[in-house]
Amino acid sequence: MNDINFAVLGTGGIGRRALEFSADKDELTPIAACDRHGVAVNHDGLDVDELLAATEGNIASDGGTTVESGGDDIKEHGDDKGVVASTQAEPTETPIEDIIAEHEAIDAVLIALPNLEHDFIPTVAERFANAGYEGVLVDVLKRSRVIGMLDDREEQLEESGITFVCGAGATPGLLTGAAALAAQSFIEIEEVEIWWGVGLKSGYEDNRGTVREDIAHLPDYDIESARALSDEEIEEIVDAHDGVIEFNDMEHADDVLLERAGICDAEDVTVGGVLDLRNDEKPTTTTVKVTGRTFDGEVGTNTFELDDDTSMEANVNGPALGYLKAA
Repeated sequence: MNDINFAVLGTGGIGRRALEFSADKDELTPIAACDRHGVAVNHDGLDVDELLAATEGNIASDGGTTVESGGDDIKEHGDDKGVVASTQAEPTETPIEDIIAEHEAIDAVLIALPNLEHDFIPTVAERFANAGYEGVLVDVLKRSRVIGMLDDREEQLEESGITFVCGAGATPGLLTGAAALAAQSFIEIEEVEIWWGVGLKSGYEDNRGTVREDIAHLPDYDIESARALSDEEIEEIVDAHDGVIEFNDMEHADDVLLERAGICDAEDVTVGGVLDLRNDEKPTTTTVKVTGRTFDGEVGTNTFELDDDTSMEANVNGPALGYLKAA
């Protein structure tokens, strides 16, 4: 396979790990990256080590995001350290537009930004299409309703020559694929249960945006109220749960994607999990259970488990880059 030149939008937890992961993939060459203040572009390949050193401890790029018409407004929560601190970078007020301007050199884009406005990722895709980009866009979005917003842009994306891969992380993504495979033993699916465990003590600073997005799934919060939370308020929520937060009936796009794949009805899929912000070890084993009826009338449950030693970063970024390569 020829080298794939790709860009990363956002250098928070997911974006940083994607750049780091790509160093072990000979066929992947990162040539552009951005955060809220800066953009780094090198068509021969970024110096990933130097860029990661510049963004170390940066929580800004993994914070809340929003786009205003007429330009970029990536609103984030955190300090000002990031891509702009790299010797490869230039300061900018329009980071996404600056990446789009390089589209002729880019084969694929990993959108490593939280979905703290439902239409943010679809809007980014639309902006690439309007610029004449032909290539791959990959996102690790979680929310089911965003799939419908991408549907509204399907004709435009196809006409532009864009392949958009959504739900390409762990859940939805890796675990959705596992469920689809496990379902092949059955002629009728009764239930799909996805239960994840993540320990984030050492990576909390880099992943506050992801934590904020997860908080939006708690009963007393939604996208709007979670986006408005300050870092101090997030800390208070974490403290109130003694650092361990359990999520049930999350709105993850696994349901929509499995329905579209013809595996089961969306209403038969449930997603939940446990996030431990005081320990790096997983608080529970990440598990997919698919219950169904076989052709000979038996009812059984196929179970798929991730090893507890595989990190969230590995289980999100590995599949995301794998989907990027395949697309």
